[in-house]
Amino acid sequence: MILTDKKYKRILLLCLSGLFTGLCVAFPNIGIIEWLTLVPMAVFLLDVAADRGVKLRAMYGYGFLFFMSFYLVVFHWFVNLYPLEFIDGMTKGGAICVVLFASVGLSFFQAVQGALVFVLATLLFRSRVGETCKLLRPVILAALWAVYEWTQTVGWWGVPWGRLAIGQSEMIIGLQTASLFGSYFISFAIVLVNAYIAYGILCAITDRGASGVKAIRLSAVVCASVLAFQYVGGLIIWHVNAPKENAETVTVAAVQGNIPSGEKWEESTTEKTLSVYRKYTLLAAKQGADVVVWPETALPWTVKEGNSKYKYLSELAKEADVTILAGAFTYDGEGNEYNSIVCFTPDGEMSDTVYNKRHLVPFGEFVPFRGLIETLVPPLAELIMSGGDVAEGEGANIFELEEGNIGSIICFDSIYEELTLESVREGAELICLSTNDSWFTDSAALYMHNAQAQLRAIECGRYVVRSANTGISTVITDRGEVIAELEPLIEGMIVREVRLNSSRTLYSYIGNLFVWNALLFLIIITGVSVYISTAKRKKLKKT
Repeated sequence: MILTDKKYKRILLLCLSGLFTGLCVAFPNIGIIEWLTLVPMAVFLLDVAADRGVKLRAMYGYGFLFFMSFYLVVFHWFVNLYPLEFIDGMTKGGAICVVLFASVGLSFFQAVQGALVFVLATLLFRSRVGETCKLLRPVILAALWAVYEWTQTVGWWGVPWGRLAIGQSEMIIGLQTASLFGSYFISFAIVLVNAYIAYGILCAITDRGASGVKAIRLSAVVCASVLAFQYVGGLIIWHVNAPKENAETVTVAAVQGNIPSGEKWEESTTEKTLSVYRKYTLLAAKQGADVVVWPETALPWTVKEGNSKYKYLSELAKEADVTILAGAFTYDGEGNEYNSIVCFTPDGEMSDTVYNKRHLVPFGEFVPFRGLIETLVPPLAELIMSGGDVAEGEGANIFELEEGNIGSIICFDSIYEELTLESVREGAELICLSTNDSWFTDSAALYMHNAQAQLRAIECGRYVVRSANTGISTVITDRGEVIAELEPLIEGMIVREVRLNSSRTLYSYIGNLFVWNALLFLIIITGVSVYISTAKRKKLKKT
């Protein structure tokens, strides 16, 4: 086919497709074009993957090229970490090494995995079912993508930062279907539309007969139906979930201390830290706040009964007459250190419930394969500001307060949907998210991370109050709408009345059932193809 007959054309198609799709994820204000940016990639796959003359090894290489282009854009913000001044003794050369390892290395690692999508698509397109029913190929590709995004949540090495649904965060109506089937369904829909557009283009070029016209019309119907479901269906869901007049509410404040990571670990900053959070907690109380949320490790020290930080929080909670959810460190009886949220009630007592971060940041809170990393890339082993590896928490640990049942999540937790789901299933009526995004300064990463919180709010039907160390701090409704936002790199707070919600979305019940159905679909395609091929071989042997 003329669009893919030369190698340079294939490379151009894949690089441009990966580049522009990555831009949509990184900058959702152009997210509308995400419904078209994957068309070049899909044209390539639908045309070239079916050619048995192209080896699987070559298809893997093409897949790597596409995903590398995609992830280099998605992770471009790592350059904002340079020169890593918050790490004592970090040289410029070491900082360059770390930034390159983070941006290029992580992109490489993700692309190595993503390229398997191309290989599996090739195998399924060439299978008996794929060859017999070419109209199923776009569905196969969309199902593969959805399953691939889900696999990125499995294991510490998975980083589901680049899921396609983030690119739609500026178009809230189109995200509402996540409350039914989750964000992977939205990614599926995006790939499906792109793939059917590509299929229609190929038919228009290669088959101008009646069958080609029929295929083009069917592709158009599918695309129109998917878009209608996303936006008309989304509009209906939006109105159904409109705030109820008699809804139970609580006034919550999110404090943004704006103390960068390079400063907050220094002893000289202690008084400033304590003063800033005291100031805004008292101010929030004057403005009617019932609950005040502080960022992740707002207090970069251990809080335990009797120590100075415990007394500070206890006295402040009593003075302000509010409940404080504060980010700090805690230890268990076995000496494990946790990145935690501690809760102090208006009577000055610390709740027995402590939330410990469940999904830790590799190289930020623990070093995987420490011995190997210390040998190959020593600066990476020095990124942990707390000095040693942090232990992984277990359980949602809901704060059952007079104000309502509050579920906490910390930073990286928010990009793994299962963690928020667990909190809601255990009774959380409100989600409070504490994070430290100061590493990202004012880059696109701040808004990409916040977009993940929007997805969690829609999926689970819960308001999310997001307190970030240096920004952005936001209040997000249960429909994913950002109703309050504090700009990055300034100190301040947001105080808003938020709705407590005990009702459940369909997604909160079924979880990632859609992904499992997509996987089952792919298994059935494979099984039927193997069965047909086996039966045909047996028949040939008999004759």
